[in-house]
Amino acid sequence: MPSASEDSSDAALGAPRSSLSVLDGVAVLVGVVIGIGIFGFPPLVAQHAASPALYMGMWVCGGLIMLVGALCYAELGSAYPDAGGEYHYLQRAWGSGVGLMFAWARGTVIQTGSIAAVAFIFGEYAQQLLPLGDWGPALHAAVAVVALTALNMHGTGDSKRLQILFTSLTVAVLAGVIGAGLLMVEPALSDTRLAEPAVETAASGPLDGNPAGALGMGMVFVLLTYGGWNEAAYLSGELRDPQRNVRRVLLIGVVVVSLVYVLANLAYLNIFGLEGLRGVEAVGAELMRIIAGPLAAAMLSVMVCLAALSTINASIMTGARVYYALGRDVPGLSVLGAWNDKGSTPVRALLLQGLITLGLIVFGALSKDGISTMVAYTAPVFWLFMLMTALSVIVLRRRDLDRARPFKVPLYPLLPLLFAATCLGLLWSSTLYAGPGALVGLLVLLAGLPLLMLRRRS
Repeated sequence: MPSASEDSSDAALGAPRSSLSVLDGVAVLVGVVIGIGIFGFPPLVAQHAASPALYMGMWVCGGLIMLVGALCYAELGSAYPDAGGEYHYLQRAWGSGVGLMFAWARGTVIQTGSIAAVAFIFGEYAQQLLPLGDWGPALHAAVAVVALTALNMHGTGDSKRLQILFTSLTVAVLAGVIGAGLLMVEPALSDTRLAEPAVETAASGPLDGNPAGALGMGMVFVLLTYGGWNEAAYLSGELRDPQRNVRRVLLIGVVVVSLVYVLANLAYLNIFGLEGLRGVEAVGAELMRIIAGPLAAAMLSVMVCLAALSTINASIMTGARVYYALGRDVPGLSVLGAWNDKGSTPVRALLLQGLITLGLIVFGALSKDGISTMVAYTAPVFWLFMLMTALSVIVLRRRDLDRARPFKVPLYPLLPLLFAATCLGLLWSSTLYAGPGALVGLLVLLAGLPLLMLRRRS
């Protein structure tokens, strides 16, 4: 029987309260998705597209896939609102063991690795504005993680206000770049190539020999750029009226992101042409040089820093929620289940997440390419659990027949199966792309198996 002190301790843990509006949720979703990817991946996508029409079709298709996934998550989030997000859905559909393994993977591989990767990118651009020596990028990355973790520990209200500011500035600056690119009277490179498939330059490139494989790899990069929309699932326990607002956040966020990305890529094509885009190493830097002249480097650095900080802050906010859910459900880890009612934030979970992320930053600083290493070992694990989450829609429909579902995926079960098939394909493609890094991610996942024993003993 628990003691009185234990009872008071449990009562002090607190719980999430419904304090987030639809605007807050959309700001987090858009802030996570619209980041540095739109400045890095378009040339890689162009290398796998045989024509401008196919290039744009891939970006439109990426938005549609994100929409299908958002519809699946809208059903799960409105029927099972919880701060644990995917952890909660997987636990209900597949059992506590799968839920625990996902929580471990998200905490040690998926989320912390993603935060560290974006922090490194922030560090590289911040280094151009404020050089700090050979270790400058890693120092900037660490400072950003520490500062934004501290902000989130202080209170969700402070974090969400900063998130709205970051997201608004990022979208506004990107909108200005898109407008300038679309309205340029004379593209920087000849646009005659826009009307023809660029097969001559592709003869020795990725389009040669296997068009289907080229298309698949192109979609991997497209969906990496769209990645992060699922983070809205972790806000469902804190949204006002989640039965209605989860789907609003997801659908509004998806529309905003898709529109921005389609327009941005139209601007890229208008400025560079498809062949020119293939050969641009830093599309954002080149675009800004054309538009802003000598101020390009500083403007690009500020833009990317804002986008990266927006992504880091939103990822820190949503990422710690799964630690909180784990501590709430596993008595042996109850120390993580503390919720600060004053700040409406999981303080201990945020602290643990920050420490793991800093460890990954140190590891990345000691490696040759920390960003590539993080991407390589996070992607396969991410798509594995995304696949299982997609199938959870079908499993829970059959298991919880009496469960109220304020929103249901249209064209069921076609759309959940389509999304699951997409995740399976991306799991396969990302594993091939990651190579040995995929094995590292799987080994880290397996290292979480002792948690299952902890659960049984609790």
